[in-house]
Amino acid sequence: MSGEHNSDTPDDPGNSELIIGIDLGTTNSLVALCDARGPRILPDEQGRALLPSVVRLSPQGEAPIVGHDARAHAVEYPTETVFSIKRLMGRGYDDVADDLPHLPYEVVAGEHDTARVKVGDRIHTPQEISAMILRALKEQAETALKTPVRKAVVTVPAYFDDAQRQATRDAGRIAGLEVVRIVNEPTAAALAYGIGQGSEAKPETIAVFDLGGGTFDISILQVTPAAPGAPGSEDGGEKDAHPTTDSFFQVLSTAGDTHLGGDDVDRMIIDLVLKEIREQHGQTLTFPPSTQQALRTFAEATKIRLSEQDSAQLQIDLGDGRIYDRTLTRAELEEMMRPWVARTTTACQRALRDAKLKAEQIDRVVMVGGSTRIPLVRKVVGEQFRCEPYVALDPDQVVALGAAVQASILAGSSRDMLLLDVIPLSLGIETLGGAVAKLIVRNTTVPARATEMFSTSVDGQTNIRIHVLQGERELVADCRSLGEFELRGVPPMPAGIPQIEVEFLVDANGILNVSAVERRSGKRAAIQIMPRYGLTRQEVDEIEAASYEHAKEDMHAHRVIDLAVNARLDIKWIREAMERVGDGLEEDYRRQLEEKIGKLQQFIDASREDAAGVDADAFHAAKDALDRESVRLHEIAIARSLQEEGVEAE
Repeated sequence: MSGEHNSDTPDDPGNSELIIGIDLGTTNSLVALCDARGPRILPDEQGRALLPSVVRLSPQGEAPIVGHDARAHAVEYPTETVFSIKRLMGRGYDDVADDLPHLPYEVVAGEHDTARVKVGDRIHTPQEISAMILRALKEQAETALKTPVRKAVVTVPAYFDDAQRQATRDAGRIAGLEVVRIVNEPTAAALAYGIGQGSEAKPETIAVFDLGGGTFDISILQVTPAAPGAPGSEDGGEKDAHPTTDSFFQVLSTAGDTHLGGDDVDRMIIDLVLKEIREQHGQTLTFPPSTQQALRTFAEATKIRLSEQDSAQLQIDLGDGRIYDRTLTRAELEEMMRPWVARTTTACQRALRDAKLKAEQIDRVVMVGGSTRIPLVRKVVGEQFRCEPYVALDPDQVVALGAAVQASILAGSSRDMLLLDVIPLSLGIETLGGAVAKLIVRNTTVPARATEMFSTSVDGQTNIRIHVLQGERELVADCRSLGEFELRGVPPMPAGIPQIEVEFLVDANGILNVSAVERRSGKRAAIQIMPRYGLTRQEVDEIEAASYEHAKEDMHAHRVIDLAVNARLDIKWIREAMERVGDGLEEDYRRQLEEKIGKLQQFIDASREDAAGVDADAFHAAKDALDRESVRLHEIAIARSLQEEGVEAE
């Protein structure tokens, strides 16, 4: 690692293809790259590592606003600003019913009862909204690396089911990215820590505790470094043309909850505040969407403050002389959080049981996710595993860094690790009477393949329905339906005679393919599971085609919106400078400034009505003309300020 690098241009990629790593988070998202310098976050042009997973959608269909600006103005656009979209990915409307009262934006039931977001008259799928975040990260990477980016490794919670994984792949495709691998977030974190690397490395059993804004995972991994002197190890002489792996990462078990995270703590604070406000000022008080957005931001800030301090002052002006004012202590919040933290310990116990290990057999507990900064979480984890949690890397960045490490392995630029992940939930088919026959059980290493023989229960049956399910329960009613298909044209035979071989094949991304063959007749059928809560292939095709078809208009609209935002700021600053200077400005010069401000304001007003119809080049020219004209004004304002300071000093 030398200090010679002055840019984020990839180091010596050789023949390997550039693949970025992306952590698509509930609260924030990040993009990273791993090259000869190792893994590193690719910041935006302002040097910010985190991109808020917040999108402002326009009822008129204008280009979306993604990230910091969307989050900063959420209170002004409460019903148009979408956050925590990850919680809706691959979910049915009924699945998210408990969330709806807490969301200021509207969620509706779409095709196949999928959860979708409605803004104005427009309906957006969670995949489309996630794609907007992914597209922003893609552009951020391309700006930092000064080269096009087409492929990515994207992380998901280990407990994401097939529908949620497929939805993530669809979002990547809509964003113009080929998702070459989906990696579980805890496994990515282990890769980022480089556990098992180096000449002093020894075999370790580690637990990765990943608690983010909306999801929780616990994974138990066995990490085995290569023996010293083995080909490909650090102290083993020259490497051959096909080096063996330095470290062998095997996930032994995983458990978690795709609906448990820091958002829940924010909600506890909000519920407490609303309850006490109503008790003090009357039950009839209502809270519009703008207030809900403001309360969410307020609650998040309070939670963060109480992770660093023992108390936080809560003060809200309710208008009409009514003020809500109280001090919330860390002890009070921790008491509220105990059932929430208990859900994580239950999952940890399940993961240990599945791995056939006891807590004292865990060598290290790696903490991942912003919510692991909460002191109570660290305390409980330390008590459960009887060791001090490992927090060497920024918990917000570690997953993205790990995704970049996996990307470099896939790109061929790094060959010193082998990653074996697992299936989070069992997969099977429906059998007679509504039971489930499991072909692949949870925590099986991927890629995985399993076959089983079945037969018919009715004489002369010629069509056989194969119903694919996911879950741990024994009955169809208690598991999740992933899809179904029919094996047609089977010759009529007595019940029990047909020999139907069903094969399940799970690829390295955790995506399931199912095939069936009747061995006597040779009749075959197959399906790649397109979950009922995911988008149909046709829908993804249409969305992708629309993104290409409207790319030019979208880029134009985006440029006009950016110009309008910056122009409004320019006018504000110029008017403030004119006010400070006051009589010190000649009338002719003031008139010239007002004329150019008026011309620029016309473009701003026009962009509100119809961004597509605005001449972006003319808009830019008007802004540039005002910028040049105002240089003298700022010089006068600075001179006035210095003069005033001199008078005060005397």
